[in-house]
Amino acid sequence: MTKQELGNALDNTKARSAWNRGVLAYAWDLFDTLGEAELREITALLENGDYSGGYVAFKNAVLNGADSWGQYSWGGCSLVYDTDIAKRLCNPSELKRTHNGTRRPNAREEWLDTQERALTQASLRLWETVKKVHRLQHSA
Repeated sequence: MTKQELGNALDNTKARSAWNRGVLAYAWDLFDTLGEAELREITALLENGDYSGGYVAFKNAVLNGADSWGQYSWGGCSLVYDTDIAKRLCNPSELKRTHNGTRRPNAREEWLDTQERALTQASLRLWETVKKVHRLQHSA
Protein backbone atom coordinates (compact mmCIF):
# COMPACT_ATOMS: atom_id res chain seq x y z
CA MET A 1 0.00 0.00 0.00
CA THR A 2 1.29 3.43 -0.86
CA LYS A 3 0.66 6.64 0.99
CA GLN A 4 -1.26 7.94 -2.00
CA GLU A 5 -3.61 4.93 -1.96
CA LEU A 6 -4.22 5.45 1.74
CA GLY A 7 -4.79 9.18 1.18
CA ASN A 8 -7.29 8.47 -1.59
CA ALA A 9 -9.23 6.12 0.70
CA LEU A 10 -9.18 8.64 3.55
CA ASP A 11 -10.36 11.30 1.12
CA ASN A 12 -13.48 9.20 0.46
CA THR A 13 -14.41 9.21 4.16
CA LYS A 14 -17.67 11.00 4.88
CA ALA A 15 -18.06 13.35 7.84
CA ARG A 16 -21.36 15.12 8.36
CA SER A 17 -21.22 16.58 11.88
CA ALA A 18 -18.78 19.19 13.17
CA TRP A 19 -17.29 16.59 15.52
CA ASN A 20 -16.77 14.07 12.72
CA ARG A 21 -15.26 16.72 10.44
CA GLY A 22 -12.86 17.61 13.26
CA VAL A 23 -11.97 13.96 13.84
CA LEU A 24 -11.33 13.60 10.12
CA ALA A 25 -9.07 16.67 10.21
CA TYR A 26 -7.08 15.01 13.03
CA ALA A 27 -6.94 11.80 10.96
CA TRP A 28 -5.38 13.84 8.13
CA ASP A 29 -2.86 15.28 10.61
CA LEU A 30 -1.93 11.76 11.69
CA PHE A 31 -1.79 10.65 8.05
CA ASP A 32 0.78 13.38 7.44
CA THR A 33 3.02 11.95 10.18
CA LEU A 34 3.11 8.50 8.57
CA GLY A 35 6.22 7.98 6.50
CA GLU A 36 6.51 5.66 3.51
CA ALA A 37 8.94 3.40 5.39
CA GLU A 38 6.56 3.10 8.34
CA LEU A 39 3.68 2.35 6.00
CA ARG A 40 5.75 -0.37 4.31
CA GLU A 41 6.47 -1.93 7.73
CA ILE A 42 2.79 -1.86 8.64
CA THR A 43 1.85 -3.34 5.26
CA ALA A 44 4.40 -6.13 5.65
CA LEU A 45 2.95 -7.06 9.03
CA LEU A 46 -0.56 -7.09 7.59
CA GLU A 47 0.65 -9.24 4.68
CA ASN A 48 1.82 -11.82 7.23
CA GLY A 49 -1.55 -11.74 8.98
CA ASP A 50 -0.13 -9.95 12.03
CA TYR A 51 -2.86 -7.38 12.57
CA SER A 52 -1.96 -6.79 16.21
CA GLY A 53 1.67 -6.17 15.28
CA GLY A 54 0.53 -3.94 12.43
CA TYR A 55 -1.60 -1.94 14.84
CA VAL A 56 1.29 -1.55 17.29
CA ALA A 57 3.58 -0.34 14.48
CA PHE A 58 0.85 2.01 13.24
CA LYS A 59 0.14 3.43 16.68
CA ASN A 60 3.85 3.94 17.41
CA ALA A 61 4.24 5.75 14.11
CA VAL A 62 1.33 8.15 14.57
CA LEU A 63 1.93 8.79 18.30
CA ASN A 64 5.25 10.36 17.31
CA GLY A 65 7.07 9.32 20.50
CA ALA A 66 4.22 9.94 22.94
CA ASP A 67 3.00 7.11 25.17
CA SER A 68 -0.71 7.89 24.81
CA TRP A 69 -3.13 10.24 23.12
CA GLY A 70 -3.35 12.17 26.37
CA GLN A 71 0.39 12.74 26.38
CA TYR A 72 0.25 13.56 22.65
CA SER A 73 -2.49 16.15 23.21
CA TRP A 74 -1.18 17.66 26.46
CA GLY A 75 2.42 17.52 25.22
CA GLY A 76 1.77 19.92 22.36
CA CYS A 77 1.99 17.45 19.47
CA SER A 78 -1.33 18.70 18.08
CA LEU A 79 -3.34 21.89 18.54
CA VAL A 80 -2.41 23.75 21.74
CA TYR A 81 -4.87 26.64 21.95
CA ASP A 82 -8.35 26.03 23.33
CA THR A 83 -9.90 28.27 20.69
CA ASP A 84 -8.27 26.30 17.85
CA ILE A 85 -9.47 22.99 19.29
CA ALA A 86 -13.00 24.36 19.75
CA LYS A 87 -13.13 25.71 16.19
CA ARG A 88 -12.05 22.32 14.86
CA LEU A 89 -14.54 20.22 16.84
CA CYS A 90 -17.61 22.36 17.53
CA ASN A 91 -20.65 23.44 15.60
CA PRO A 92 -21.70 27.13 15.72
CA SER A 93 -24.01 26.75 18.72
CA GLU A 94 -21.34 24.94 20.74
CA LEU A 95 -18.83 27.64 19.83
CA LYS A 96 -21.28 30.26 21.05
CA ARG A 97 -21.94 28.36 24.31
CA THR A 98 -18.19 28.05 25.01
CA HIS A 99 -17.39 31.60 23.84
CA ASN A 100 -15.24 30.24 20.98
CA GLY A 101 -13.37 27.93 23.34
CA THR A 102 -12.58 30.35 26.14
CA ARG A 103 -14.93 28.36 28.41
CA ARG A 104 -14.46 24.67 29.15
CA PRO A 105 -16.25 22.25 26.81
CA ASN A 106 -18.03 20.57 29.73
CA ALA A 107 -17.73 20.14 33.50
CA ARG A 108 -15.47 17.07 33.25
CA GLU A 109 -12.93 18.11 30.62
CA GLU A 110 -10.50 20.72 29.46
CA TRP A 111 -10.16 21.31 25.73
CA LEU A 112 -7.00 19.20 25.61
CA ASP A 113 -8.99 16.28 27.07
CA THR A 114 -11.61 16.74 24.36
CA GLN A 115 -8.82 16.80 21.78
CA GLU A 116 -7.48 13.54 23.27
CA ARG A 117 -10.85 11.87 22.64
CA ALA A 118 -10.91 13.20 19.08
CA LEU A 119 -7.34 12.01 18.45
CA THR A 120 -8.22 8.55 19.74
CA GLN A 121 -11.15 8.38 17.33
CA ALA A 122 -9.02 9.79 14.50
CA SER A 123 -6.33 7.16 14.99
CA LEU A 124 -8.95 4.40 14.95
CA ARG A 125 -10.53 5.86 11.81
CA LEU A 126 -7.14 5.99 10.09
CA TRP A 127 -6.33 2.43 11.21
CA GLU A 128 -9.66 1.19 9.84
CA THR A 129 -8.81 2.92 6.55
CA VAL A 130 -5.40 1.18 6.47
CA LYS A 131 -7.10 -2.19 6.98
CA LYS A 132 -9.75 -1.39 4.36
CA VAL A 133 -7.14 -0.50 1.73
CA HIS A 134 -5.21 -3.69 2.56
CA ARG A 135 -8.36 -5.85 2.24
CA LEU A 136 -9.31 -4.20 -1.07
CA GLN A 137 -5.86 -4.84 -2.50
CA HIS A 138 -6.00 -8.50 -1.56
CA SER A 139 -9.56 -9.21 -2.59
CA ALA A 140 -8.84 -8.54 -6.25
